Amino acid sequence: MNRVIVAENLVKQYAGQRVVDGISLDIVRGECFGLLGPNGAGKTTTLRLLLGLIAPDSGHIELLNHPIPGDAREARLRVGVVPQMDNLDPDFTVTENLMVYGRYFGMTDAQIKARLPELLEFANLTHKADAKVPTLSGGMKRRLTLARALVNDPDVIFLDEPTTGLDPQARHLIWQRLRELTARGKTLVLTTHFMDEAERLCHRLAVMDNGRIISQGSPRDLIAENIEPEVVEVFGEQAADWAISHAAHHTQRFEVSGESVFCYVNDAQPLLLELQQHAELRYVHRPANLEDVFLKLTGREMRE
Repeated sequence: MNRVIVAENLVKQYAGQRVVDGISLDIVRGECFGLLGPNGAGKTTTLRLLLGLIAPDSGHIELLNHPIPGDAREARLRVGVVPQMDNLDPDFTVTENLMVYGRYFGMTDAQIKARLPELLEFANLTHKADAKVPTLSGGMKRRLTLARALVNDPDVIFLDEPTTGLDPQARHLIWQRLRELTARGKTLVLTTHFMDEAERLCHRLAVMDNGRIISQGSPRDLIAENIEPEVVEVFGEQAADWAISHAAHHTQRFEVSGESVFCYVNDAQPLLLELQQHAELRYVHRPANLEDVFLKLTGREMRE
């Protein structure tokens, strides 16, 4: 097994509060590893620790066999980063953004220019090579940010919420490109709030809350280990009243959230027969997914 990131018992405190509280990670070459968690769970701080941008208060990190943060500069020469917010230079064209960024890695202009056709094609931006950044759509800017992170042909790419704010077409194109990267043997470390994104892309996931990893495994394993296999969502003004009287008799577990009731069952047929007797209620029957796991582990309350 070719491990590219090893983190052991990481702790990081701010103002006496443990933002990262004893987490350990073991990420191997060619996998997409996801960090999931509500706002304030410690995901971005964990990425900054792994990149050597901040030092842990305790614990051990290796990135591409380099001790971090001691050898962070050397390790980052083989790393690409897609930040949460696009930070492209608005005064430059698409090509100029790639050229300038490549120079940060000590690449010559000839080396960067040799990579431009592949990068532009990968980002589906060949036709926009000479366009200024302000003229690009949101999806184009995000694809350019991804292409920029690949200028140095990195072994590991860190992506902090790479598709936030994109329309469905742009998200699906980014997903396709990320799958191509892992197929090439690149290692991705991904944070996201989109559970379908994590379920589609990630080989393994760690769910974080309050600075700790509370569950870890493949999407399929996390669903099997933490949640009933079938879910029936019941909607309507009378759904909560119906749940009080009937849900417990037909479900393994249920949760009321506003005018919705989430019923978790091993076999949905008895519950579906019961619901057919209540024309005032609407319902959806579906298999359990990663979002169900996430909400069970971290709760449904809003995090500010």
